[in-house]
Amino acid sequence: MSKEENRRQHPRVPIELKVEYKRLNTFFADYTKNISKGGTFIKTPKALDIGTEFIFSLSVPKLETPLRLRGRVMWVVRDGEEPPPQATEPYEPGMGIRFIYENDDQRRAVLSQVERLMVDSLGPLLYSKLMNDE
Repeated sequence: MSKEENRRQHPRVPIELKVEYKRLNTFFADYTKNISKGGTFIKTPKALDIGTEFIFSLSVPKLETPLRLRGRVMWVVRDGEEPPPQATEPYEPGMGIRFIYENDDQRRAVLSQVERLMVDSLGPLLYSKLMNDE
């Protein structure tokens, strides 16, 4: 697959974390499928519209309080859609989210936390190899 066909700017690591967010007056609790330094994929049959910006809480092991992040829906997979030809993993309904940072301090803090999650999930050696292939 060429870089042009791949929407991802950063390698993703499979990880399941609880995500909570509000749409209109309804609260949702879903789970991530993977995470990268640029964003995450939230598994949900009730995806928000592309372009929607929203605040969500990400429950992270080893943190007392969830991370509160702002994100923008970049792409959506609707239930029942056929997978694209380049799909390499099981095709699940949900939404691809790009992180939006309030300032550089928040960006550095979130990137550091995501890096720790990725290292914990993959192990330091595999993480290092993945990042060097980026």
